[in-house]
Amino acid sequence: ISRDRLSQNRGVPPPANRTAYGDFSLGIDAQYEVDLWGRVRNLISASVESAQATAADIETVRLSLHAELALDYFDLRCLDVERRIIDRAVETYGEALALTRRRYEGGVASQVEVAEAETQLNATRAQQIDISERRAQLEHAMAVLLGQPAAEFSVPAKPVTLTPPVIPVGVPSDLLERRPDIAGAERRVAAANSQVGLTKAAFFPTVLLGLSAGLEGSSLSNWFNWPSRLWALGPSAAQTLFDSGRRRAVTDGAVANFDAAVADYRQSVLSAFQQVEDHIASLRVLEEEARRQRAAVESARRSETLSLNRYKGGLVTYLEVATAQTIMLQNERVEVGIQRRRMEASVLLIKTLGGGWNRSSLPAAKQLGGR
Repeated sequence: ISRDRLSQNRGVPPPANRTAYGDFSLGIDAQYEVDLWGRVRNLISASVESAQATAADIETVRLSLHAELALDYFDLRCLDVERRIIDRAVETYGEALALTRRRYEGGVASQVEVAEAETQLNATRAQQIDISERRAQLEHAMAVLLGQPAAEFSVPAKPVTLTPPVIPVGVPSDLLERRPDIAGAERRVAAANSQVGLTKAAFFPTVLLGLSAGLEGSSLSNWFNWPSRLWALGPSAAQTLFDSGRRRAVTDGAVANFDAAVADYRQSVLSAFQQVEDHIASLRVLEEEARRQRAAVESARRSETLSLNRYKGGLVTYLEVATAQTIMLQNERVEVGIQRRRMEASVLLIKTLGGGWNRSSLPAAKQLGGR
């Protein structure tokens, strides 16, 4: 609703010598673009594919967080096993120190042997403290990954023997369906391809169908009268004739982006295959290493027992016992370290295989508002 006044000096006399009049208008306008060249279709496709790529990126981040949490958890459990080994060693070294002191008091052992036993015991107690500090840091890291305050989060100690799971790898083509990062790269290729089609559509005219309809009068009394109706219907076309090569440059840029997306996708696939083979090889080698290390631990344990018996019989000094006990402790800790590496390789292999994710988990075009 408006009130207008025409200028008397505009050169054309106003109708019926009226310079002021009212205008009452009520109407609708509608336009529909006829998608002859695929501009709208490619625009929708590019948007849907970009949204799917973003959804895949979210799954990639979620998978990385889960893998990091699993790595921290298994590291913590291996520290629990290592702490149990050191606790047992501290108990053994304490008994050995007491034995050495009794032998010294009996004039059988020297004060040097007592000092060696004390040094060994105190050094091992220091390792206990170091493991406690490392375990606390892992608990704090897990708390952050779980979204909890570090001061309020704790994991009870539970020294358990961890066994790597049997992981079905499958054929290489399955990997392309399991990895969210590969799916995201593939969706970016599709989006870049749609962008190329979108830029090429700019070389053709835009065809529109337009409709306008409504009521218009000079006052409220005649606003909604039948003679006040108005409408207009017709097509229109718009075409850019000259832009100094802008459309060509935009198309070339879209093609270059498509080539880059294809290269990124290829690199993602090759890297995924490499990571899977790396972790499979690591698990195979570490399994053999674990068997060899188990044999080394058994040998070190027998050596410690023999050395302690020889020391009790007065055949050797405490240095031989301390050496055997140190070797056994080192081998037991190495065995735990191999176990930790096997669990880490298993977690990383599961991660590189997608962690149970599947391409079908991506949102469909209908869920994103596409066609």
